[in-house]
Amino acid sequence: MVPVKDKEVIPTEPGSINIQLFQSGILSHIREHGIAIPPMKKHLQHPVFKIIAEEASAMGIEAYVVGGYVRDMILKRQSKDIDIVVTGSGIDLARKVARRLGNHTHVNYFRNFGTAMIRMDDLEIEFVGARRESYRRESRKPIVESGTLEDDQKRRDFSINAMAIHLTDTNFGELIDPFDGIRDIQEKIIRTPLQPDITFSDDPLRMMRAIRFASQFHFTIDPVNLRSIQENAERIKIVSPERIADELNKIIASPKPSVGFEHLFKTGLLKIIFPQLYLLHGVAYVNGKGHKDNFTHTLQVLDNVSQESNNLWLRWAAILHDIAKPATKRFDPIQGWTFHGHEDKGARMVKQIFSQFKLPLNEKMKYVEKLVLLHLRPIVLAKEQVTDSAIRRLLFDAGNEIDDLMILCKADITTKNEYKIRKYKENFAVVQKKLLEVEEKDRIRNWQPPVTGEHIMKAFNLKPGREVGEIKNAIREAILEGEIRNDFDQAFEFMLRIGHDMGLKEGKRQ
Repeated sequence: MVPVKDKEVIPTEPGSINIQLFQSGILSHIREHGIAIPPMKKHLQHPVFKIIAEEASAMGIEAYVVGGYVRDMILKRQSKDIDIVVTGSGIDLARKVARRLGNHTHVNYFRNFGTAMIRMDDLEIEFVGARRESYRRESRKPIVESGTLEDDQKRRDFSINAMAIHLTDTNFGELIDPFDGIRDIQEKIIRTPLQPDITFSDDPLRMMRAIRFASQFHFTIDPVNLRSIQENAERIKIVSPERIADELNKIIASPKPSVGFEHLFKTGLLKIIFPQLYLLHGVAYVNGKGHKDNFTHTLQVLDNVSQESNNLWLRWAAILHDIAKPATKRFDPIQGWTFHGHEDKGARMVKQIFSQFKLPLNEKMKYVEKLVLLHLRPIVLAKEQVTDSAIRRLLFDAGNEIDDLMILCKADITTKNEYKIRKYKENFAVVQKKLLEVEEKDRIRNWQPPVTGEHIMKAFNLKPGREVGEIKNAIREAILEGEIRNDFDQAFEFMLRIGHDMGLKEGKRQ
């Protein structure tokens, strides 16, 4: 393995670094056929790197920055996670570095994994000894042994994550790139350092990581690697739902998530990890009438939402908004294909899917449920004459999520018909204007009727029960329909009339 100094050039043929060629001075041939290496020292200006180098030298060991931090500095991406690999004890080096940093710098030890972590400024620095790994067929948890830097680089998932930068004083800043990660970054390729069948079978989560990196960086997966993912797709079944969900969320959070989902579909992974979404694919025909491919439509909606918002859970709502269409699909000889009630059934499927991926079953899930349930409402309003009553009900039901709901609904328009697009945009503009006007006038968002159950019980000397609920509902409906204002006095007088009509006797006012 040969360190490559700043501003030198490596040949494009994998594994063909020739030190004699560098030493011979005939660099013109390499420059003509090779790839320029960006300077590395300029990325190591933080004082902690010099401290690590000095402490490693004092211990008589070598230390390297490896993996994602190196990749991200070449891609000019911000990275807060620094992985340090040492040819010795990572824990001992972390302890000495923390002592040098002072200010009671705390070290978190993970002795079962032989790692230690220091947090400083906005960085997380993890120290680990170089190691080699082997795997059992039934598990993705490796058997770990001490090893060399070369062993450590070989166990990495992709060439772009297998680069290292020397932190030893005499070689500080030298890049060690045995698998041509620089070339793959410049050519935007995701490729395993070793034979892909071994890499993906050993740790099947790497298949999803390959797709995630392709989606995040808009890279291409090497064709041999892509074929290997297809052939090893079944191995994903040994990976825990939590780890799958973590990679899936990173795909969803990428700039154009459809790239990742198309790879998941084509490799066969989607059918295994997310069968409900896979079922959206395809078009059925009866009497020459077909419906749109709801999988393709869903990916378009997801990309549309992603252009407007970084909200992960809004993007999940985009993924799930039509999830119940396969279950509600019916053919009517007159109407053609229908999906009646898919929004209601889809909302009820959200909890099952969140449970399946071990996603949080809290307010985040309820947020997605609400958006899936309501996603047709603004579209219906955009097709019809907009009444204040309909707007009030939408504001009341959507609450704080009304703005996100409107983003989802506009994203849901994926027609290629220019006339329809223009018409929808005009109608949506009307709906949004009415939303602002009605909210300004009636303050319905997150609204509760001004007359409470306690007011009703006190007014008619009632205990909690059916009558109280009926009166509350009547007040709410009257305000939503515009029969009375969202005002305590009007609501109280209306309550008295409803109570008298029900035969209730008014108690003494206090």
